[in-house]
Amino acid sequence: MEAKEQKIELTDKMKSVMDTIEKMTVMELADLVKALEDKFGVQASAGLSVAAAGAGPSAQAAAPVEEKSVFTVVLTSAGSSKIQVIKELRTLTNLGLKEAKDLVDGAPKTIKEGATKEEAEKIKKQLETAGAKIELK
Repeated sequence: MEAKEQKIELTDKMKSVMDTIEKMTVMELADLVKALEDKFGVQASAGLSVAAAGAGPSAQAAAPVEEKSVFTVVLTSAGSSKIQVIKELRTLTNLGLKEAKDLVDGAPKTIKEGATKEEAEKIKKQLETAGAKIELK
């Protein structure tokens, strides 16, 4: 994991993009990732497989035993407390009322892609407390 140890110097242009991304909602980010994948013909997870492939056979052999570190949080059902789930979803994602309601009504729906284990567990716990059924993939 040397890549995490190295500090990357950001240009002003890169800082501007980072500032814009920080202000986006989870759903906007998910749409942006999909649009970038379509435009450039890549997948967001491709960097992981490229890194593993470039590291040699020993890294490839170790890959299956590594714990999953990136999760997709999926709302499978709102349960009986639909209004509470919508409220909690709006708090977690900064979605508008209509968008949150549409997401809950359209379950199963992805709430967040590319979440860390801690972030995915936090989202799952908060939504399950509100009455939702959540699946981590």
